[in-house]
Amino acid sequence: ADFAVGCTYKYLNGGPGSPGFIYVAPHLIDNIEPTLSGWLGHAAPFAFAQGYEPGNGIDRMRVGTPPVLALASLEAALDVWDMVDMAELRAQSIALSQLFIAEIENKCPMLKLGSPRDPNKRGSQVAFHFQEGYAAMQALIERGVIGDFRAPDTMRFGFTPLYIDQQDIRAATDIITDVMQNRLWDTDAYKIRAAVT
Repeated sequence: ADFAVGCTYKYLNGGPGSPGFIYVAPHLIDNIEPTLSGWLGHAAPFAFAQGYEPGNGIDRMRVGTPPVLALASLEAALDVWDMVDMAELRAQSIALSQLFIAEIENKCPMLKLGSPRDPNKRGSQVAFHFQEGYAAMQALIERGVIGDFRAPDTMRFGFTPLYIDQQDIRAATDIITDVMQNRLWDTDAYKIRAAVT
């Protein structure tokens, strides 16, 4: 890859406020003018020169002071990955998401799969479509099944096999089944849109 960007807050377990990252291929980095520049990306940040001169290599992509507390938290979260076999993790992710899809399609026909059925064409997330998806997600969140919603009708569920197992999937699908079959989402309170879903 020539360029890649990512975040650390979700599947790397960094939590809210954890930093994003960027990769630029070494043969390209010295030809890049950062769109967003800051004092820490300067060639000599403590010289306090009037003009901006990009730093060498990937340092030029830095903007400002890193979030030190968030980095400390992220460092602890990343330690877990030293003990993880990625092939095993991916296999477990697929198994969990396949179980989830099978349970939901069996018990909740009103939900329509929005993700690729082939697990090799999706990551560790499954989406279902439902016209009242926002209200349904609010009802689920209130009952401890935490997913998110994307307009116009997509309910998204993530699977992190580091700390979710088949028992968790079955418990979640039981709650989803109850909410959907009994229309527990169908209240005015769940239909009021908040800024964050």
